[in-house]
Amino acid sequence: MIHTGRHFLQIPGPTNVPDRVLRAIDRPVIDHRGPEFAELGLAVLSGLREIFQTSGHVIVYPSSGTGAIEAALVNTLSPGDRVIIFETGQFSYIWWQMGERLGLQIDYVPGNWRRGASAAELEARLTSDARHVVKAVVVVHNETSTGVTSRLSELRRVMNRLRHPALLIVDAISSLGSIDYRMDEWEVDVTVCGSQKGLMVPPGLGFNAVSEKALAANRNAKLPRSYWDWQDMLENNQRGFFPYTPATNLLFGLREALKVMKEEGLENIFRRHIRHGQATRAAVRAWGLEIVCEEPLEYSHSMTAVFTPEGHDADRLRKIILQNFDMSLGAGLGKLAGRAFRVGHLGSFNDLMLAGTLSGVEMGLRLAGIPHKEGGVMAALDSLTPAAKVIEPAKVAR
Repeated sequence: MIHTGRHFLQIPGPTNVPDRVLRAIDRPVIDHRGPEFAELGLAVLSGLREIFQTSGHVIVYPSSGTGAIEAALVNTLSPGDRVIIFETGQFSYIWWQMGERLGLQIDYVPGNWRRGASAAELEARLTSDARHVVKAVVVVHNETSTGVTSRLSELRRVMNRLRHPALLIVDAISSLGSIDYRMDEWEVDVTVCGSQKGLMVPPGLGFNAVSEKALAANRNAKLPRSYWDWQDMLENNQRGFFPYTPATNLLFGLREALKVMKEEGLENIFRRHIRHGQATRAAVRAWGLEIVCEEPLEYSHSMTAVFTPEGHDADRLRKIILQNFDMSLGAGLGKLAGRAFRVGHLGSFNDLMLAGTLSGVEMGLRLAGIPHKEGGVMAALDSLTPAAKVIEPAKVAR
């Protein structure tokens, strides 16, 4: 089938890249040891601190988010260290798998993939750890496979109340730049992120934002590391450089993306994502479908995972939508494979793009013969319209 117009990329990442970011990337490579690059490096590192809401160091790798996960673990822990990881979905499993391969002892706290990390469960486990054997607590802030956002501030309050010294390590890959994330206020020790979601840059950059407590742990950590070593990075970053060849053109794009975000303002970005999440859920409810996240306080503002009715294949629905309307939706992952589809509404995104996305879903439900009620798109529009600004036309002098 021949499609006209632009492809709708509505997976939860990689996300749409703004045209001005693409233009920033499309320029000649420069000397990564020269003064022009130093200005680029320092600008990017400074701008990232504002997005992470931290005064600490942010380390940038030429890597995927998975590479940044490995960097977070090998820079802070030693072989045999015990780590608590909450099962919140497919991406928490990646942390468990990585930890096992690195020789860590993982306490993988079971979850149902419909709720975030439990503060009560964390309290029970840390209360029984009088000898402070647990060295780190790992949480996926926004679980990309399920559309569930864990309440980090509650987990930190538990750790502080018990005066437990474990590091708090957070995966913010699908929340940073989309959902309010306060690294310093929540006393997160290591935050992991990637460039391809809320930061609106193509895949290829991984990030570790680190606290002073994490840097202290780094000095005693015994897991082997070379490429991922924070110390090599921090030494070179002081002057805007990197210890090995950086992804120069992606950094051009990141600098421009940070400008885009600064112009809109973080609070406005967060409000926009909240509105789009609310409108998407309004559509899902109107269709009579079920949202994967079962706790309203944990609804994700960056993406929504939706169950298809029993006996109806979510992947078939996605295929029909792609073939007929040139729109990509996220697949169900792991335990949700074939049972759910995911709508990404994060990054460079606006009301009309959301309306088009939900129209594609509603038309796809019809073509796929999936039982649903009509009116999901209208419910979303009703959710969006009250917040729209009405601009009165200027009066023309006669």
